[in-house]
Amino acid sequence: MARGYLSPVNETQELVFYDRYTESLKTEGIYGEKPLRWAYETALGRICLNAVIRRKWFSRLYGRWADCGCSQKEVASFIKRFDVDTSEFLDSPESFGTFNEFFFRKLKPEARPIDSGADSVTFPADGRHFLIPNLSEATALYAKGQRFDLATLLGDSDLADEFSGGTAVLSRLCPTDYHRYHFPLDGTPERERLINGSLFSVNPIALSRQLSYITENKRQITPVNGSPAGKYLFLEIGATNVGSIVSTSVPGTPVSKGDEKGYFRFGGSMVITIFLEGRFLPAPDFVAQSGKGIELYARMGDQMGTTKA
Repeated sequence: MARGYLSPVNETQELVFYDRYTESLKTEGIYGEKPLRWAYETALGRICLNAVIRRKWFSRLYGRWADCGCSQKEVASFIKRFDVDTSEFLDSPESFGTFNEFFFRKLKPEARPIDSGADSVTFPADGRHFLIPNLSEATALYAKGQRFDLATLLGDSDLADEFSGGTAVLSRLCPTDYHRYHFPLDGTPERERLINGSLFSVNPIALSRQLSYITENKRQITPVNGSPAGKYLFLEIGATNVGSIVSTSVPGTPVSKGDEKGYFRFGGSMVITIFLEGRFLPAPDFVAQSGKGIELYARMGDQMGTTKA
């Protein structure tokens, strides 16, 4: 039977997620919540969304602000409003000359230890994660009746057939999160393939209305070979105000679990990791929460599952 997934939005229209560390449900603080809801939940907003907001030039304009020295004053208020832990920063908050420098900040190595288990697979990014355990069965995500179209997402029907029946992990990064992402396993990345597209939001407020925003957005696809789980796919998904996907890894060069792959410039976005059928066994708490339609909050480097030969 096809399995359906529900949006992690409660009856008061707040976004809720499960925090692995406190073992409790929490409500997400959303940066720019009012304009986001206006754009995706009102008729006038949706007209503006399709005419203006999803366009690349709109995000480029916002990016210019985030790269401007005038945006530096936003850093302190953002840290205070969202209670960002500055003790993890590699550099002091005062050293950031722009909001974007703060946004794609580096962390102290000890802030994100990499799970050392020989068979462990680690989360590629900080964020709220959602599991699709079987891509051949899952027909709905974030809201009833919406299909997750792998062939459209990958832009390659042969690659979609290869990974049909496999497992996907959607890692949603909020503006408050650490925005560098890392390889979940050892392996050798191939050259990235970029598919240009629109820049819709990937917040559940947007995805609960139209899941296809993921497959319409700008995205970058990297096959990784020779991992303990065999070949897997690593995708970076651009979103509103996140037109820039910056790669820091080198195609053809072997990587270790936890090595940095790249980073996003300003905004919330998403990383998707796709494993072949039968090669990835997700952690029990991840399975349990995704089965309820709830995202699991976990940090980069923590175990999201194990390899399964």
